[in-house]
Amino acid sequence: MLFEAVYKYARYTGDYKFIEKNIYEKLVLIINNYCKGIDLDDNNIFLDIDGLLSAGTENTQNTWMDVKYDGIPATPRNGKPVEINAMWYNALKVMVELAEYQKDESKKEKYERMANKCKKSFREKFYNKSKKCLYDVLEDGKVRPNQLFALSLSYPVLDVNSKEAKEMFETVTKKLLNKYGLKTLAKGEENYIDIYEGNGFKRDFSYHQGITWTWLLGLYYNCLKRFATESRTGKKKYNEQLEEFIQSVTETFSKEINERGCIGSIAEIYDSKRPFEPKGAVAQAWSVAEVFRIITRS
Repeated sequence: MLFEAVYKYARYTGDYKFIEKNIYEKLVLIINNYCKGIDLDDNNIFLDIDGLLSAGTENTQNTWMDVKYDGIPATPRNGKPVEINAMWYNALKVMVELAEYQKDESKKEKYERMANKCKKSFREKFYNKSKKCLYDVLEDGKVRPNQLFALSLSYPVLDVNSKEAKEMFETVTKKLLNKYGLKTLAKGEENYIDIYEGNGFKRDFSYHQGITWTWLLGLYYNCLKRFATESRTGKKKYNEQLEEFIQSVTETFSKEINERGCIGSIAEIYDSKRPFEPKGAVAQAWSVAEVFRIITRS
């Protein structure tokens, strides 16, 4: 997400000089090292021949679903995770823009070629026709919210007007969305758990196996805004859905902040069945940040 943060800083401030002086060459170095491959601490990150990034091993967690218990990964996602490749494409497109500002034509052309290759492979390989959504990791058909990254970043790797994008969003809405966030795994998938409870082992192995995370509402909001503003068809429907979503988040968390959990804040996670009890960290910054961003329509 560093590249997304830099891009947004540039857009909000127009301060490309700061990026040129302090950040650009470091971003170039990051891209170069990913292309060469990184195996520090058994990360096993490399750019495959198809233009997609592969990361991790069976014993290494390289995504935000990174919990381990006694060295055992609770949610192994090694290989080609959907959000890693969505962010990789976004990073390459950000570098195209920054290289253009630098008048660095050779790098601009290089990053554009890499981005096009990544996008082509992503669209060919990540769509799961049987479940009408994206693979969470290539060849892993579990329905998870990570696929929202493909549409929620500044440079989406999916076309908002494509059948794949619309079906993916509908599947996520139907199977993962609730008032308090998005479930980390769809009900009916193997090892699904909807209550966060028990000893350390049981809690860690349920953390990303169906428990609801509030910060994921931000990804959903980004996608819905994109449909509402960029879709060539169904704009009225998406705008109505966006208004209903913002109203629901506003009502739910206005009450939450004043009546449940940690008064004045928002919890990290919630159970995924009624009464959706707040669990985990009693006050979580990214939960608060994303809810406030939605309420203020930022």
